[in-house]
Amino acid sequence: MVDKLLVAARQSSGSDSSALNRLMDSGELEIERGITITSKVTRLDYHATSGQQITINCVDTPGHADFCGEVDRILSMVDGVALVVDAAEGPMTQTKYVLSRALALGLKPIVVLNKCDRADAATKIESGETESKVQSLFDALGANEEQMDFVTVYASAREGWVTTDPFEALEWGEASGGTNEPNMSDLLDCILEHIPEPFVRSYVDIENPEEAKEGTAFADDKFSLAAVTVGYDQYLGRTCTGRIFSGSVSITDEVTFIKRDKEAPQGSVMPGTVAGIFVFEGISRTPYEGTAYAGDIVTLAGVPDSIAVGDTLTGRKNPVDQPIETPPLVPPTLSMEFGSNNGPLAGLEGTNIASSKIRDRLFAETDNNVTLTIEKSAADSEKTTVFARGELQLGILVEQMRREGFEIIISPPRILTKICPDTGKELEPFEEVTVDVDSEYSGAVVSALTGDRKGVLLEMSESSGDGKSRLVFEAPSRSLLGFNSEIATATKGSAVVTHIYIEDREHAGNLGTGLAKGKLVSNDNGKASAYALSSIAARGELFIEPGDAVYNGMVIGENAKMGDMEVNPIRAKEKTNMRTQAKDETIRLPPPKRRNVEELIGYMSSDEIIEVTPKSVRLRKEILDSSARERAARSKNKAMKALKGK
Repeated sequence: MVDKLLVAARQSSGSDSSALNRLMDSGELEIERGITITSKVTRLDYHATSGQQITINCVDTPGHADFCGEVDRILSMVDGVALVVDAAEGPMTQTKYVLSRALALGLKPIVVLNKCDRADAATKIESGETESKVQSLFDALGANEEQMDFVTVYASAREGWVTTDPFEALEWGEASGGTNEPNMSDLLDCILEHIPEPFVRSYVDIENPEEAKEGTAFADDKFSLAAVTVGYDQYLGRTCTGRIFSGSVSITDEVTFIKRDKEAPQGSVMPGTVAGIFVFEGISRTPYEGTAYAGDIVTLAGVPDSIAVGDTLTGRKNPVDQPIETPPLVPPTLSMEFGSNNGPLAGLEGTNIASSKIRDRLFAETDNNVTLTIEKSAADSEKTTVFARGELQLGILVEQMRREGFEIIISPPRILTKICPDTGKELEPFEEVTVDVDSEYSGAVVSALTGDRKGVLLEMSESSGDGKSRLVFEAPSRSLLGFNSEIATATKGSAVVTHIYIEDREHAGNLGTGLAKGKLVSNDNGKASAYALSSIAARGELFIEPGDAVYNGMVIGENAKMGDMEVNPIRAKEKTNMRTQAKDETIRLPPPKRRNVEELIGYMSSDEIIEVTPKSVRLRKEILDSSARERAARSKNKAMKALKGK
């Protein structure tokens, strides 16, 4: 969608309008996974039908609740939202989070029904079913009367057309090539008509409105900018990106900042000197010539080194008195401990192994990833505790670190609970889970989520057109660990699972014993042999293949029965001088089950850790020696019995 808008804006000004391909999701992990991970800003210089050249600042945010920090820190920069909804499927669960935050801030919405060229979208558009679902969602999220009176446009970003007429959308959607002259200008015109101009704080009286449009009216006003992204340039120093709320800024201006929490001690701040002003064209940072005024979204270089996301940058000589208010952050729901790799294969694949480097990298991540909280582990001084929103957020962080050459180990996730001050009972986070799946597998989904996982089915609806069912549940957050991979297997990959945090509720008790999986654990070091794995494969599902390096205590598969089983995966066939008439049979092994970091986070047991290197992701026991594991298990059981006895 944004690609086509950029092309339309360039066409209006006669610039290069060559096709773009997912420009706003061009990160390596974003391309691989097909999701938006980080918020991005771009600038559209559009020649409107009135003849004016107007700058539209466009911000793209993730939809997944695990990346809520990306949404929270970016919403302070916008004055309206374009909600993109699949015309056939309707609003998804992940839509709720971003929309609820936008509506709470009073932002003006435009609804874009995309993929109108799909065969199953025509009936939904004609009947108004999708638009009715969107309206119900707005009402459920507490939209005011002005927000409920939203404008709907119909689009096919793939075909490159937008229209405000539903009958025209039906006609173009049925045509194989869409319209003869695909154009996205209707959406840009709709934005100009219905989204208000940037809100500007003014500390001086503006006499000439025309000067305000050009920005020159704010030249002598107090400068303030809310920092939403910080970074570092090796040539220009510390950088920050944000929207200018008041005044103006030029190169060589001296700036300081006010901390986000005005109650916190401000301390002494070394001022900075603006060394460069940049704007984003596409995703490229381009130098901006001249002065930037209120309403512009810019990146400033040379700002104070200690500035953080949420702080307010202001002029040193004429500063503002109060920081710019930014949306509150959603609290984390789980924690994990990160440490340096201490396994037998440590140091063979990575370059960053020291625990101090891992901790420094994690603290650096909090510069922009504001929902992460990093603390030194209370149990082990060599480890670092990371508090996050979900397993996907942690999985993305780990994947980024392994690609940077880090070797790390990760402890099992721990869901964060709290004590209710009124009742004294333990509370845990609950989430709303929406599963879209082929109707034939709906029973498997209900069984998987309502049994051992303590979920409750709230709603079930079927779509006669495509044979899909939508199921809505409420379940404890801890019960969703590992659910995605399990249900993907049970439904042959047809299930789409989304979830969003609801609230903290009374602890639901222990989960069912059926969630615990037995493991096949190696009892020797070396390289796995096909001969040994052929007999082990009959015991369960393998995670490795012949030639893979293994060691004592490494999990190499899942046991078909309850409990762990120690096996020898490196055993070779005994060689003798005896001759036989029968030739050796060819060994055929099933393909191994490979799990990524997010899947292992939900799959691992309490006595296991994940070992991550640039080339490998392994699951192993925390205590490698089998005798020591048995002693630790007996001690734990003894302590549990003593605790129950009290």
